[in-house]
Amino acid sequence: MIQTDYLIVGGGAAGLSLAYHIAREPRLAGKRVLLIEPEAKDRNDRTWSFWTDEPSPFDAIVAHEWRAIAFRSPGFERVFDLGCYRYKTINGLDYYRFVRRALADNPQFTFVRGTVASILNTADGVQVRSSDGEFTASYAFDSRPPDLVQLKQPQKYRYLLQHFVGWEVETETDVFNPAIVEFMDFRGAQQHEARFIYVLPFTPRKALVEYTLFSAQPLHKAEYEAAIREYLETTLKVKNYRIVVEELGAIPMTDHPLPARDGTHIINLGTRGGRAKPSTGYAFKRIQRHSARLVAALASTGHPPADPTGDKWQFRMFDTLLLDIMQRRGESTRDIFRELFERNPVERIFRFLDESTTWADNLQIMNSVTPWPFMQSIGQVLRGKPGQR
Repeated sequence: MIQTDYLIVGGGAAGLSLAYHIAREPRLAGKRVLLIEPEAKDRNDRTWSFWTDEPSPFDAIVAHEWRAIAFRSPGFERVFDLGCYRYKTINGLDYYRFVRRALADNPQFTFVRGTVASILNTADGVQVRSSDGEFTASYAFDSRPPDLVQLKQPQKYRYLLQHFVGWEVETETDVFNPAIVEFMDFRGAQQHEARFIYVLPFTPRKALVEYTLFSAQPLHKAEYEAAIREYLETTLKVKNYRIVVEELGAIPMTDHPLPARDGTHIINLGTRGGRAKPSTGYAFKRIQRHSARLVAALASTGHPPADPTGDKWQFRMFDTLLLDIMQRRGESTRDIFRELFERNPVERIFRFLDESTTWADNLQIMNSVTPWPFMQSIGQVLRGKPGQR
């Protein structure tokens, strides 16, 4: 049985983020870290996008960044200069390679290929059983996806998906504006759900075009593809284009409480630890903040913080209310976002979604949207059950 100080389960965004932050903390230089990952992580299996108003450790691998975003819906369209913010995208493979190179010559890190079967708290740490053997550690950090099917309690909590299909396309003529992200284009039919087009333009002739929905069930693949074709051929008037890469995914969006820890010595990371924001699906920056918080506590006290995430209750409530509205009347989501973007500076919206607004900011946000849908959802929350259509 191999003994280590910290055992990280999973070498995706969350696991590698924690490893990277540990490597950058001199006070933890003597700690041994074992990372167990079942896959090679040698392909570009995803991208992460985020907005930020400060430099990040990963700026060297940012694939593209933008200084403006567009919001579009029937009756309201606007391009927003992001001011001090930048909207950035990182390719998954670039991230995996970047972190692994940073750790490659660091003797405190060991990588093992294997699948973890169980993690058990013990009196003084954890015991881990995997396909590659058994390990013990002072703390385990678990980034395996949660089994929401097994945990699901639909009579108490809300369960939606942010699901999408995206095409990276190349065109024969200049079509896209590489300076502006099409952040949300709600001009299409909503069909009782929240549906929009999202576009990351890289050059005038190359962009990622996604059809994204917030709803309980995915569509047949052909329905996403038809919506993307409609946008390209009818909205943008593109006659000839080539699909270079296709991506698809489904991100759980739920107010089901995903615990930050599992007993004394097991800390949950990533989606398992609730780091995908329930009302938007954005996770990358939340993962980085979580890693920094954990490492700061480990370095100063030797233990993870008593409150591993630092999440604030009021933002969890805001997420629950929006999820309830999406579940009851998904098509009204378009109007809520239209009011947010029409009546607030984009910096305030980003701060709100980053959960860094003051109470005064929150009051301005709440006063900018029609109150009735939220009042109905507050009623459902007080009754202790999700709203239904």
